[in-house]
Amino acid sequence: MYDMSTRKRALSLVGQGRSLNSVSKETGISRAAIRSWQERVEPLPRMAAPDSRPVANQSAYAYLLGLYLGDGCISPHPRGTGYYLRIACADAWPGLIQQCREAITSVSPGIGVYTIQKQGCVMITSYGRHWPCLFPQHGPGKKHDRLIALEPWQEEIVDAHPWEFIRGLIHSDGCRITNWTEKVIGGERKRYEYPRYFFTNKSPDIIRLYTDTLDAVGVGWKQANSQNISVARRSSVALMDTHVGPKY
Repeated sequence: MYDMSTRKRALSLVGQGRSLNSVSKETGISRAAIRSWQERVEPLPRMAAPDSRPVANQSAYAYLLGLYLGDGCISPHPRGTGYYLRIACADAWPGLIQQCREAITSVSPGIGVYTIQKQGCVMITSYGRHWPCLFPQHGPGKKHDRLIALEPWQEEIVDAHPWEFIRGLIHSDGCRITNWTEKVIGGERKRYEYPRYFFTNKSPDIIRLYTDTLDAVGVGWKQANSQNISVARRSSVALMDTHVGPKY
């Protein structure tokens, strides 16, 4: 995985007319990786902090940002100037559905929130004019097909409320599970159970936002594969249990 500055430098060199081969040799990055970054859709132009409708509750916003990056989308009204924010929540987690609704109304007091039932899930939906300003990661196509980076004002909120951001990501694209193993001790077979957290996302940028925030709060993690991050160390799981907990 490469950080954002490394990607931007490689793309800048290509933009100067350099060949993929020469940029690859200079940076040590494979041509395939550079080519994939070129093909990804760029995000919308950077937006300033949403002064026209400031974030009313930064803690709730950090949680809602995590939900949005995992299972959210924004779409324009076909006959108006407003936008729909939609967050998908599985029917199996009524507590999550309620927390999502509360987060939306805390971020934008007085705004309407309603649910649309789908097979196995509901779409928590809210209509308003300012959703693209509040979530400037909005753009055409799927999130993992374009660059995802936080605006400076979003970074400040996440830095101030890292656990809420982590909890939103886990509640959208993560889970807490219990693994088990058996060991023979003194001739007796015993079963041992241990909890762990997983976070799965196709976007390397969202994965990086998650792991950077875990680092900031002192949670150890391992990358199981390109799309899956595991937290299994006992002390780190205890931290996650204190501040995040399982979905319900």
